[in-house]
Amino acid sequence: MPGIWAAHVDPHALNTRKSKSTKLSESQRTRRRIRHLARGRSVAGRRPGLTRASATTRRHRYHERFFMSSFAEGIAAGDITDGEDAVVRQAAIDALGNMNGTVVAIEPTSGRVLALVNQKLALSSGAQPCSTIKLSVALAALNEGLISKETEVPLGRRSRMNLTQALAHSNNAYFEALGRRLGFEKVAYYAHQYGLGELAGYDIPGEQAGMYPDEAISQKLGGVGKMCSFGEGISMTPLQLGAMVSAIANGGTLYYLQHPTTPEEVASFQPRIKRQLDIAPLIPEISLGMAGAVQYGTARRLGLNFSEEEILGKTGTCSHAGTRFGWFASYVNTSRGRVVVVVFLQGGRPTYGPKAAEIAGVMYRNLYDHNFFIAGDKSTDAAASKPVGATQ
Repeated sequence: MPGIWAAHVDPHALNTRKSKSTKLSESQRTRRRIRHLARGRSVAGRRPGLTRASATTRRHRYHERFFMSSFAEGIAAGDITDGEDAVVRQAAIDALGNMNGTVVAIEPTSGRVLALVNQKLALSSGAQPCSTIKLSVALAALNEGLISKETEVPLGRRSRMNLTQALAHSNNAYFEALGRRLGFEKVAYYAHQYGLGELAGYDIPGEQAGMYPDEAISQKLGGVGKMCSFGEGISMTPLQLGAMVSAIANGGTLYYLQHPTTPEEVASFQPRIKRQLDIAPLIPEISLGMAGAVQYGTARRLGLNFSEEEILGKTGTCSHAGTRFGWFASYVNTSRGRVVVVVFLQGGRPTYGPKAAEIAGVMYRNLYDHNFFIAGDKSTDAAASKPVGATQ
């Protein structure tokens, strides 16, 4: 998840004038006692009523407890796989291993789901999107003309950041500021445009629509700022995130996701457009930040396993009710086509966004080693298909 900057402040210049008062000589024991009292006053001054010992204890008292395991066996049992791409599915299963999660792979130029590992979880009611919500907020702010990728947003008295840095390092303060400036109505409008709060799939049995609230969460919980930095109060599904990132990858077409379940359905597959999004001019504005996340930011662990092709993505880490979530949504940008990969993990302390990015890196490596980006060219084939069932 964000980078942290610390400012070093020089102490105030000392008054060098000589004192005319009589110089007193103190014993060593007295000097130790004075130093001890001075330390006690400095701690108590920062938080009234605290001694140094109690302040230290308070600083280390809170430890978040998790009640779900980050690991599971047999999570893909019962998946319907006859209509999936066998190479993509095996790459996803091998990458996920025994982590408690799901992997979704999508052709961004058609909306076809190539693989859906752990379908029970992928089709569930979803989870807090954590920092992946920042993609939606960034597009909303760009669409409203509040920022460009170069606009520096003040984050404090001496701190400023632009969109590229904020996406790459997943800076919460930056997106809280954007959310407050946009306001809930605009944030919610664009989130719904990008597919949150509605079914992402077309006739996918068992799929649920997640949840986007009708009003901002209370100020006690952080208000619209927290909604725009952590996704607080929102429930998003892996399919919804995959559909939104597919629209970013293909230039602005939000497809209904379709999951063929038989070879016959694959042979007769036709893309279905849900709506066209007015984001084509904005995609270059967020691409540098998504690429930066992989190259040097929160998703850089992906590069431990794969660096042959350009990957653009966004991580997310947060927790709710004793469960930790780890998200990573991405697409590979090759001259032979693109594929979108969404990894969602749930569990305890080993679960977080950078781990999801690492799993995606293993999957891309598996696909690359099986010549998927050379021989497959699936996105190009799909783009030649005639979309049907378009809605505006």
